[in-house]
Parts: sequence; structure tokens; C-alpha cells
Amino acid sequence: MVPPAATATESHQSASPALGSPDAPVIKDPAKDTILTPRFYTTDFDAMAAMDLQPNVVELEAICEEFRKDYNRHHFVRNAEFEGAADKLDPETRRVFVEFLEQSCTSEFSGFLLYKELSRRIKQKNPLLAECFAHMARDEARHAGFLNKAMADFGLQLDLGFLTANKAYTHFKPKFIFYATYLSEKIGYWRYIAIYRHLEQHPESKIFPIFNFFENWCQDENRHGDFFDALMKAQPDTVRGFTARLWCRFFLLAVFATMYVRDVARKEFYEALGLDARTYDKYVIAKTNETSARVFPVVLDVENPKFWQRLERLVNNNQALSDADASAAPAPLKALRKLPFWAANGLEMAKLFLMAPIRSERYQPAVR
Repeated sequence: MVPPAATATESHQSASPALGSPDAPVIKDPAKDTILTPRFYTTDFDAMAAMDLQPNVVELEAICEEFRKDYNRHHFVRNAEFEGAADKLDPETRRVFVEFLEQSCTSEFSGFLLYKELSRRIKQKNPLLAECFAHMARDEARHAGFLNKAMADFGLQLDLGFLTANKAYTHFKPKFIFYATYLSEKIGYWRYIAIYRHLEQHPESKIFPIFNFFENWCQDENRHGDFFDALMKAQPDTVRGFTARLWCRFFLLAVFATMYVRDVARKEFYEALGLDARTYDKYVIAKTNETSARVFPVVLDVENPKFWQRLERLVNNNQALSDADASAAPAPLKALRKLPFWAANGLEMAKLFLMAPIRSERYQPAVR
């Protein structure tokens, strides 16, 4: 990967104090990698370059034209509301909000790195696909830069260049990239729009002005998701057949379970916004599941009470794992104490995966 940290932050860097000055933000150590932290991805670039887009090229060209219009090119401009806003938060709210900013910035920057490298590596052989990825990289860079600038309001910043060079990369086949990024973009849309609409009705809970930008922001996420929807339709094997149904179930479950466990663990952030983490996640999961039925051949039965009961067991097991990590016991004893909870998590995930899915043509017949 090409280190692109300057690209991701250049649009807002001019307003920051120079590094080394007394007011410069402290470079924050990256959060420790866990199963719940954002991943950086790479893929088979030759396979991506060789993809035939003809089965759905008209829709892909239309989406690329939407990208070219760059609706949000003037949106991410900070205003006077940001001045002193960080100082108004109590220490606990500051802590959970900075954690949210870091997780979100890392996630957006991960998308930037993947999309930018794809656009560079396939440009000669697949120019339409490369251009779409370049536009999405532009959007993700803006998002990451805006979030990192918000962290600077709290005296901290992520070293995006360091992350580029030092964070581990997970290699996914192209079809797995499609599933994972489609869900990431669509769930991002529902997460942001749900928070925005809640704060519209409860402005007293708007703890920081960054939330004013979420309505337009989430439209970038939505357009990116629509692109991957169209790309999967151009590669019909990704959404047709028995194997495709299994993989769609797996990625839906992995994304939903990860989000639910993570959000309940940091429920204080949502409480600061006047939200209940569980209620919020149930809404976002239901809407993302519904949206996914437009392209995935199957979706999960998220109306089944057993689905949520098993997610709650994952939450409890995850808390037990965190407690074991926080103990003063020697490392071998910690590992021994954690084994039953890892095994229990594996069993619950297997039970969730084996729950009967819903065929999308029955779930959304009007759409499909």
C-alpha cells in the first residue's frame, strides 16, 4: 500500500497547529487490535482488474456519474460551533466520544486505503471500476480527515501514516471484499442517519457539532453501498447459488454480531446521546437486513427472539473475556480462564449461523 496519510487529512490540516508547537495535538497510540476493532484489507488486484462489468455496466456507469458530481465536496467545512465544544464535555463523555472518533476514523481510513490502492492497481485494465474506486477513496479520505480533525479538538490525533505502514492487513478474495464493504457502507448509512434523526428530535443530546454533518455524510455511505450492490449484480456468482447464500449469511452474521457486542460494550457513548445501545442496534440491524435483501439471496431472521438471546450471550461472554484480560493473573492462567468463553462464543455463533435464513424474494418481493 502507498502511504497516503497526507491525502486523507490535507483538506483540514491547515487549521491545525504545527506539530511541535505547544498547542499541537498529541499523536495517539493506535487502539490495540481485537476482534472488534476495524480491519485493514487487501485483495487480489489482478482478479479485480479482469472483472467483466458488462452484465450490469449501465447501472455502474450511472453510479460513476453520480460519484463525479461529488455532492459533498463543500460539505465538510468546520464552523464556529466547533470552537470550545470539546471543553464542554465531562471526562467520561470525552473518553467515550474520543473512542468513537478513533474507531470511526480508523474505519473510514481503512476504506480509503483499500479503494485508493484498487483504483491505482486496476486503472489500465478496468478504467470504469478504477474511477469508481477513486471517487470512493476521495469520500473516505474526507471522512477520515474530518474525524481526525475532531480528535484534534481533544488534543489528540491519529498518525494515519503510521497506521498505513504498521497495521496488519487482512487478505480477502474480491467477492469477500464485496460482501464486507457492501455491509459496512450500508450499515454505516443506517447508523449515521439513525443518530442524525434522533438528535434532530432531541437537540439537547447533541454533544458535539460533528453530528450536524451526519445527514449528508451518510449519503456517501449509501452511494458506496449502491456501487457494491451493482458490482455484485455484475458478478452474478457472488449472489447466486448455494455457496453464495452461505457466504451472505456468514457476513451478515459477522457484521451484526460484531456491531452488537461492540456497541453494548460501549453503551455509555450512546447514553450520552440519549440512546439505548441495544434499541439503537436492533433498529440498525433490522434496516440493514432489509436493505441487504435487495441484493443478497438470503437475509437473517432478525425477528426471531432467539437471534437476540444468542447475541446477548455473546455480550456476556465478551464481558467475561474482558474481565479475564483485566485481571492480575499470569498470562497462561488468563488464557486458561478465557478458553470456556471462547468456546461458548463459537457455539453461539454456530447456532446463529444455523438458524433458518429468509429467502430475499419472499422478504422483499416488491423490490426483487
